[in-house]
Amino acid sequence: MLIGYARTSTIDQVAGLDAQVTELTRVGCEKIYQEQVSAVAMRRPMLETALDYIRDTDTLVVTSLDRLARSMTHLNEVIGVLERKQAHLRILNLAVDTSTATGRLMVTVALGLAAFERERMLERQREGVARAKAEGKYRGRKPTAKLKAQEILAMRADGVGAAEIARRLEIGRASVYRVLNTASADTAGVMAGRATSA
Repeated sequence: MLIGYARTSTIDQVAGLDAQVTELTRVGCEKIYQEQVSAVAMRRPMLETALDYIRDTDTLVVTSLDRLARSMTHLNEVIGVLERKQAHLRILNLAVDTSTATGRLMVTVALGLAAFERERMLERQREGVARAKAEGKYRGRKPTAKLKAQEILAMRADGVGAAEIARRLEIGRASVYRVLNTASADTAGVMAGRATSA
């Protein structure tokens, strides 16, 4: 059985999602899972549902690799799930099908090349930062969460949860916890100081 998976990043990309569904239907997918989530989102509920549904000899079909995985690590995880279920992966724009030896080889090579390119990109980034520092032009990343610390603390005081604060301020949940923990540590330090002076 061919099982399709389609994804776009935002609700503004309905046309892109429709185009993927049309293509997946054209190649014979009997069941298609679709969702609109960020490319870097940690969870993809419909992909998880599709992987849970897939059975022995089924094939997960995507129009392109970037629709499926958020990273090479994630792609490895997806392939691992498919292999454990003795299912396959088909990537239409690459003409890759892991039910064949050639397809499996191509995915392995693609993973290797992507990892190599990622390393090269990081190396170029490090070189650029080092050059900028040497020229006195590097300022680093703006501390977004620190700039929003007062808003974070005010929302928390109003009983808003960390996840909701992160969503409203468009920052990571870890950043929210970092600000809250720092504030708690500072408060504890002040209280200890008062107790000692008393």
